[in-house]
Amino acid sequence: MLTINNLTYRIQGRELFEDAALVLPDGVKAGFVGKNGTGKTTLFHLIQQHIGPDAGSIEVNKKARIGAVAQEAPAGSETVLEVVLAADKERTALLAEAETATDPHRIGDIHMRLADIDAHSAEARASSILKGLGFEHDRQNAPTRELSGGWRMRVALAAVLFSQPDLLLLDEPTNYLDLEGTLWLEKYLATYPYTVFLISHDRDLLNKAVNSIVHLEHRKLTFYKGNYDTFEATRRMQMELNNKTRDKTLDQIAHLQKFVDRFKAKATKAKQAQARVKMIEKLKPPAAMFDEHASPFKFQQPKVELPTPMITLDGVSTGYGDKVILRNITQRMDPDARIALIGVNGNGKSTFAKLLAGDIPVIEGTMRINKKLEIAHFAQHQMDKLRPEDTPLEHVTALMPLENEARRRSRLAQMGLNTSRMDTKAKNLSGGERARLLMGLITFSGPSMMILDEPTNHLDIDSRDALVHALNDYEGAVLIISHDRHLIEATCDTLWIAENGTIRELDEDLDSYQRSITSNKEGRNGGGNANGGDRKQSRQEAAARRAELAPLKKAITDAETRMKRLKTELEKVEVQLADPKVYDGPADKVIALGKDKARFGADLEVLEEKWLELSAELEAAEQA
Repeated sequence: MLTINNLTYRIQGRELFEDAALVLPDGVKAGFVGKNGTGKTTLFHLIQQHIGPDAGSIEVNKKARIGAVAQEAPAGSETVLEVVLAADKERTALLAEAETATDPHRIGDIHMRLADIDAHSAEARASSILKGLGFEHDRQNAPTRELSGGWRMRVALAAVLFSQPDLLLLDEPTNYLDLEGTLWLEKYLATYPYTVFLISHDRDLLNKAVNSIVHLEHRKLTFYKGNYDTFEATRRMQMELNNKTRDKTLDQIAHLQKFVDRFKAKATKAKQAQARVKMIEKLKPPAAMFDEHASPFKFQQPKVELPTPMITLDGVSTGYGDKVILRNITQRMDPDARIALIGVNGNGKSTFAKLLAGDIPVIEGTMRINKKLEIAHFAQHQMDKLRPEDTPLEHVTALMPLENEARRRSRLAQMGLNTSRMDTKAKNLSGGERARLLMGLITFSGPSMMILDEPTNHLDIDSRDALVHALNDYEGAVLIISHDRHLIEATCDTLWIAENGTIRELDEDLDSYQRSITSNKEGRNGGGNANGGDRKQSRQEAAARRAELAPLKKAITDAETRMKRLKTELEKVEVQLADPKVYDGPADKVIALGKDKARFGADLEVLEEKWLELSAELEAAEQA
């Protein structure tokens, strides 16, 4: 379907691709992964011929239709359904021609072709896609100009899915979907009949919707069979084998070099020494492979200990002006709360976040907030509050006017910004870098609570993992609104749902909630009394089960966090030990590195054993 040969492309003097090659087979569903800013979206532009390569070629099957989500979402008088139907250009053209054609043969050909492309079911197929993406019947028949930007992007996604291109290019499609829409898209892509090339940092989507991974690293493209977990395991194995081969080759070179150094001046051994010099020249150890770990996040710990409860809401209603969005909210939040707020987009999740953050008022009811409570609120629209012409260093200087530059740069490093990006204007930072800067700024003074509204939209997979670790280290309360299931499961122990005009606690775990969505149940609160009683009992049992297993899951998460840190430290030591220059220095340093390697390796082995025991215990408990 897609063949890339010796691709080289530069942007502003920076090389994104260097002699990159890739063959994407027909019918494959490939996830496209790599660090933020490495060129994934640029490759999509190259494939669509929006830009041309500096060298090499990109070939797509001649008869193949390429489809991608339009960058400008529709915003006119056409209804949502009309926009989606119009995306099938052949059907639209044939229907228009059928109204004016007079030649009986041509009319016959038109109707035969309409039958071939299943035109009679087009409206039902389009409506089904729209419903999967959250558009109920009345919304499907509303003008697109009445929709917000996020919903218009859903229309654009629905349009390209409906057109069923032979090569479907999707760039982070879940960024404007809620959890329900993401689950639907996951199932849709898994059964899509043609080729899919998907940029995503959603681990669950990459595990369930694709059957291969394309990895962009060091300006090269590498194709792996299997889902994301398989890719990670395969790459880890390749790295270990590669680095073992490298170590063996370096040992062999060192052994030969000792002979050369010892006997090169002796006439009787000169030929043998020269022969070993030639052997050394032929021995080319492979380059060391190591993960390009994302910079860590580090949030300032709460500067104030607050009593329980921290926030109470009693019969609260809120909204915008005279328009009430949420009613009768009765909840409480404690200083150690870890809450994930889920629900269909448009049901008031962001409104609730703004209420807690003090951006909108209480219309009815009572909300009590501890006077000493400081809340850090991260939302996508707040990215606009960064001063575009100022650098990260200038942003931090405004908060640390009396500190020296070294301390200011140290704080920026804690946010995960490297030295070269500290002096870059905010408008020139990547989305992930701006998100890191904003999170660092809003948590600068040690808030007691964080509200994060879709915090992972601009973060790659490793940065998402770094965020998970930082949130688990943070001692304050956390409320997360996200479609990222991995983030929710790794950081939250309570689910709240925005539905039916209010916020309530969900007495289900995330797996149960997902199953209720994908199995098309009519609703968690509908149905007759018997069914309602069964569901209530099921929710109560699920809540009790979740509480029972929570300590075990937390222990597993803690073990995984510590294992990852140990692996990172171990890899750093191994890289240093693989450098021949280290042996030219003091012997004490080599001995210390060797001891570190042994210690990290032993600690990792103990942790891995503990992790296996805990995982087996959890699996047994879940199956019981």
